[in-house]
Amino acid sequence: MRIIDHVIAGGTAGLAAARTSPVYDPNTGAVQAEVVLGAQDALDRAVAAASAAQPAWAATNPQRRARVMFNFKALVEANIDELALMLSSEHGKVIADSKGDIQRGLEVVEFCCGIPHALKGEYTLGAGPGIDVYSMRQPLGIGAGITPFNFPAMIPLWMGAVAMATGNAFILKPSERDPSVPNRLAALWLEAGLPEGIFQVVHGDKEMVDAILDHPAIGAVSFVGSSDIAHYVYNRGVAAGKRVQAMGGAKNHGIVMPDADLDQVVNDLAGAAFGSAGERCMALPVVVPVGDDTAERLKAKLIPAIAALKVGVSTDAAAHYGPVVTQAHKDKVEGWIQKCADEGAQLVVDGRGFTLQGHENGFFVGPTLFDHVTPDMDSYHNEIFGPVLQIVRAKDFEEALSLPSRHQYGNGVAIFTRNGHAAREFAARVNVGMVGINVPIPVPVAYHTFGGWKRSAFGDTNQHGMEGVKFWTKVKTVTARWPDGSVDGGNAFVIPTMA
Repeated sequence: MRIIDHVIAGGTAGLAAARTSPVYDPNTGAVQAEVVLGAQDALDRAVAAASAAQPAWAATNPQRRARVMFNFKALVEANIDELALMLSSEHGKVIADSKGDIQRGLEVVEFCCGIPHALKGEYTLGAGPGIDVYSMRQPLGIGAGITPFNFPAMIPLWMGAVAMATGNAFILKPSERDPSVPNRLAALWLEAGLPEGIFQVVHGDKEMVDAILDHPAIGAVSFVGSSDIAHYVYNRGVAAGKRVQAMGGAKNHGIVMPDADLDQVVNDLAGAAFGSAGERCMALPVVVPVGDDTAERLKAKLIPAIAALKVGVSTDAAAHYGPVVTQAHKDKVEGWIQKCADEGAQLVVDGRGFTLQGHENGFFVGPTLFDHVTPDMDSYHNEIFGPVLQIVRAKDFEEALSLPSRHQYGNGVAIFTRNGHAAREFAARVNVGMVGINVPIPVPVAYHTFGGWKRSAFGDTNQHGMEGVKFWTKVKTVTARWPDGSVDGGNAFVIPTMA
């Protein structure tokens, strides 16, 4: 059985593994590897290597650090087929989605290629007689990332690239469900010229997470996962004196106005609701048609579109999506389908019991559609994280606006309309962090920033873009005076607020 080990100081850790966890092939249900579940000793070794390497890396000028980013980008692009196949074999998403996972991570690496510009501070000449004031951004030291199973390339790159480009060492704790891609990325970072100890991978479960949150040498932690765990990570990390950003769950809504192009809406929903088997925090699992006429027309178009979706193994180029990540997650999704039906929603298309010939033990869930879902249902209130689309009808624009605004999650939302005023009003008033106008999955480009509101995010700073640069750095402000004996008659200058 293949063993997936930590990557510490440029090589495998070689520590005795008291515990391991199975890594499945979701297409077949078979165990394909075992990943080491590390503990404090593995983390201590990684922190020691990071502590030894980080001062020299921070002292490396930003332009040279950017060259490593350029090299890494080229290496990932040259190896993208291998990486995508590796990712699909452990996660289950189809190859096209895996390549998208990698590419969206690379877009943040591209942003980091311009890190010398992003690190420029502020300068005021002549703040007082002979006095100049300037600021500089300096790295925190050692940062850590705790990442989920659904984007094993993108999210580690979102965190790690910005952390390292700004001069930090970075320790990654990826999901134990699909750990191979993070290890391969670590090898590519070294090949790109990154010093040993600057990007390391430690594998584990809650024991490793708690060790990271408690370790006094780790100054910042970035997390993506479910909201309950995000809240836990945020509270424990902050209590330990760390800077923490913790991104949680989502229940993104798509508002469909009566004037929307329904053919385009249905095409968008097919990808946004069911792509990657719905295992995305920016998926669109709730559609809100405004008015019963809009709802009936939309449902009539959705049913044949869903019937046309092909569920297949992750290497099937014709498949729209593949299996979910584990049998336990399949059971959870199908449990929510039953719960929604029990709550009184109309089950229009039932994806339970789906099997694929030759892959009967794979973790497949067929596309599922509900109508007449109401806001008081638990299945609406909670994140299902599977290929399930719920129709929640709204009588008018104000009710449609209120649904995502009142929901416990506030990650993303979209509105489909031809009416510019309605779109502008919606974008300004909705209580959600990321908004799409005729864009079903409004993930911002890499030089903007990613982050939700309410229980979708804990902490004050978002990921990537300039918000990411701010998170991974601290500001130092310098007030300098170089008297020559002639300025102000040689008298001392006192800042007025301190007189």
